[in-house]
Amino acid sequence: MSAIPGHGGFVKPSSYLRPRAQAMPPQPESAIDRDQRIGLQRIRDFLKVRTSYDVLPLSFRLIIFDTSLLVKKSLAILVQNGIVSAPLWDSTTSTFAGLLTTSDYINLIQYYWQNPDAVKRIDQFKLNSLRDIEKAIGVSQLETASIHPLQPLYKACRHMLETRARRIPLVDIDDETGRAMVVSVVTQYRILKFVAVNVHETQLLRKPLRHLNLGTYQNLETASMETPVFDVIHQLVNFNISSVPIVNSDMVVTNVFEAVDVITLIKGANYDELNLNVGEALQKRPEDFPGIYTCSMDDRLDTIFDTIRKSRVHRLVIINENSQLVGVLTLSDILEYILLEGESDDSRMS
Repeated sequence: MSAIPGHGGFVKPSSYLRPRAQAMPPQPESAIDRDQRIGLQRIRDFLKVRTSYDVLPLSFRLIIFDTSLLVKKSLAILVQNGIVSAPLWDSTTSTFAGLLTTSDYINLIQYYWQNPDAVKRIDQFKLNSLRDIEKAIGVSQLETASIHPLQPLYKACRHMLETRARRIPLVDIDDETGRAMVVSVVTQYRILKFVAVNVHETQLLRKPLRHLNLGTYQNLETASMETPVFDVIHQLVNFNISSVPIVNSDMVVTNVFEAVDVITLIKGANYDELNLNVGEALQKRPEDFPGIYTCSMDDRLDTIFDTIRKSRVHRLVIINENSQLVGVLTLSDILEYILLEGESDDSRMS
């Protein structure tokens, strides 16, 4: 049997009988979806025309640590000034050396828990040895991401997402010396508050959380009031998280243990406080502690932005009508959503 001239081969009869798949007509965009899309686009447009300089308050102070400083002294300075992070400076090379955060102190605690014989040397430990600690316990290295303050704020946000950093130093170049100089540090909270204050279209973000791919709901780490603090520290390190919800036997949320709570415990270089349980540790929080913020699956981003505008929020615990734990919504989640939701793969990679 030969092929039909001009056709290059036989056409199987079944191909005539098989129904052709018809493309579904595009569904009309609902009003709430349209508003959500417009709101997100307005935020992105705003971030692209504003610089990191714009986020800084008119007056602020900046504390920078030399890498040769003792860890215990750096801790005392942080506590005294009510801050939880500081840029590092290597005076031997006159260069920016990364960002010191609460995670670094927690890594140090984890290291001494694994190496109890080294505890006696903890008071002589310097900041420039933190990288050795990170390697020894196998965790992420010290945050070294930075950005020029005149770069668009959108680029700073994307850089934070790519490096999983919750804050990013602004590093400029001195005109006279040609050397780097640290201008300030911009946090996710400050960026999102800047958006909440200046972008009116955040009011268009009216879709409830239950309809958004936003937050963490599976494999949540939890603890109870009776859990030893050391166990929670292991959770923070092993899962690279900054907080652990505290629940009772019915999974009702009673509190949240945060990474900064560890700093409160060791502020006087009294590491015996780490032997407390969570309930005892949380009683030592300062009187000005901002509290724990919660939301439900029916809450919307417009109301969450309003909360960020009015209060110092770093995360929200998502609960149901019985106050039971459902999920956790972090500022990283919100930042990633407003930057990447609905964007093409090419845009996500750029």
